[in-house]
Amino acid sequence: MTTLTRRDFLATTAAAVVAPATMSNVGRAEESAIVLRAESRTIEVNGKAATMLQISRPDGVWGVTTEAGRRYRVSLENHLGEPTLVHWHGLMPPYQQDGVPDVSQPALEPGGVYAYDFPLATPGTFWMHSHFGFQEQRLMAAPLVIRDPAEAGLDEQEVVVMLHDFTFRDPDEILAELRAGGGHGGMDMGESEADAHGEMNGGMAGMEMAPGGDGDTTMGGMMMGDTTMGGMMMGGMTMDLNDVEFDAYLANDRTLADPEVVGVEPGGRVRLRIINAAASTNFFLGLGGLEGELIAVDGLPVEPVRGRRFPLAIAQRLDIRLALPAGQGAYPVFAYREGDTARTGIVLATPGARIERLADHAEHMAPPVGLDLERRLAAARPLAPRPADRTHVIELTGSMKGYIWGLNGVTYDNHTPLELRAGERVELAFRNRTMMAHPMHMHGVPFQVVEIGGERFQGAMRDTVLVPANGGRVTVAFDAVNPGTWVMHCHNLYHMAAGMMTTLTYLG
Repeated sequence: MTTLTRRDFLATTAAAVVAPATMSNVGRAEESAIVLRAESRTIEVNGKAATMLQISRPDGVWGVTTEAGRRYRVSLENHLGEPTLVHWHGLMPPYQQDGVPDVSQPALEPGGVYAYDFPLATPGTFWMHSHFGFQEQRLMAAPLVIRDPAEAGLDEQEVVVMLHDFTFRDPDEILAELRAGGGHGGMDMGESEADAHGEMNGGMAGMEMAPGGDGDTTMGGMMMGDTTMGGMMMGGMTMDLNDVEFDAYLANDRTLADPEVVGVEPGGRVRLRIINAAASTNFFLGLGGLEGELIAVDGLPVEPVRGRRFPLAIAQRLDIRLALPAGQGAYPVFAYREGDTARTGIVLATPGARIERLADHAEHMAPPVGLDLERRLAAARPLAPRPADRTHVIELTGSMKGYIWGLNGVTYDNHTPLELRAGERVELAFRNRTMMAHPMHMHGVPFQVVEIGGERFQGAMRDTVLVPANGGRVTVAFDAVNPGTWVMHCHNLYHMAAGMMTTLTYLG
């Protein structure tokens, strides 16, 4: 009997499953500089053409794949008719190469070129996206996968999935409507009233999703109030889950009307690298009848957690290993929008498998994304035990009224930098005084989740953590080992644009 490796199998069965050009086939960074272009493109969503943006190689290949231990040598070319700048999300470059306009470097003007060159020490699933205006909402993002050379011999198929929320509308017009009072959600709640409700994250995070008939989710028997306009009533408290309504939800630029179909081997092993590149949407990842093993979050390894569904806040990533059944089959992987029935996804299919049409709405509403999983995660390589040298308490403030969001009661244009010194162990204690959850992202170094709702523990290493609504409390810790000036912000793009951002500045 001849035994085929995974690569041999895929080579001999490439035509067995008719699939679009797979976006999991990302470009590879070599020691010589590679070229990335910021340019426009036209895609079709639900039968309608739209002009969007992209970051791509000159040959059209999407994103970059490289290995830890190499240098990241890139020439970024601006082929747009407007300024741009790309942030390497989750990496640790020198701060001058972090890609944040007017913080790390000026915006790249049309026709301009920036050169980047820094070492890649940490393997994982990362991504790149514009940090200029609303270009990220216009799909200017791509995977950035750094493989571990120690895993080169693993016989597993890598599948990269990038999730987006999509709108045909001008994002600037959306923000203007939100500021004018056209936003979604329930009644406005001032800071004092929100604080009076107390911590909410325990109640929200403890909700379990009951599996539906097709692997989608229900509220596990919990009663919810009116969900009109994206607001929810839970235990007498108003929270707003989705303040922007979108035209579609995409997985690798496609809807479930025409999903990407990835050919897989019966009985094979698959590593899913899931990236939530949505501008304003938290998801639940559902594996249907499959059970997966979560091995990394935000590119950094965790002690494995098995399951069929995993929460995925804006900007977060999940690495999940799957062992496929031995027989023929098609296996949808869904992403469900929280507080909604909308979903997107891809299909893993063995040669000859029947692929049924998939609805873009589930039978049941997905619950809010909470911190139940976060409490269970433990970093495979945690920070060394050490007391904090410096703690910053950061109040997440603002409301839907006027659509003004900030930190410690001020918006970014009036912010005071948070100070720290090289070598310190620093803790950031987030306290959410608003009716919306906020995915808080820090540039420069990863952090470890060390406290949720007053309970200390040694959680996952991450670069983005969700802080639940209505008094949610999350504390993270990091070692100040990458001097410079770095931004820290809510990764809901509309919240960041409305002021929820600050800087961390190393003294001396």
